[in-house]
Amino acid sequence: MTSEMSTMRDSSVSQDAYEQLLQLRASIDNLDSAVVHLLAERFKCTQQVGRLKAAHGMPAVDPEREAVQIRRLRSLAEQAHLDPEFAEKFLNFIIEEVVRNHRSL
Repeated sequence: MTSEMSTMRDSSVSQDAYEQLLQLRASIDNLDSAVVHLLAERFKCTQQVGRLKAAHGMPAVDPEREAVQIRRLRSLAEQAHLDPEFAEKFLNFIIEEVVRNHRSL
């Protein structure tokens, strides 16, 4: 038993609240797993793009595509009630990794 669990059980936290916490954490764990698998699939696709670009002498970076994707992701974030700044930072992080991989090809 973790110290947090012990503290919760010793405090005035109800068993129902504790069970809800465990359920929410299980949902978060499932979502984290899904995010990792989705990122893996995304990187499989971007690796194919990188190989195609390398084989045909295309540049590793496409600033126009990146700008379109950032605008698109910001819009999706707004629709999903997610901070667009966070979404843009997240996409920029992914793009940096993709470009790094493309340049290594």
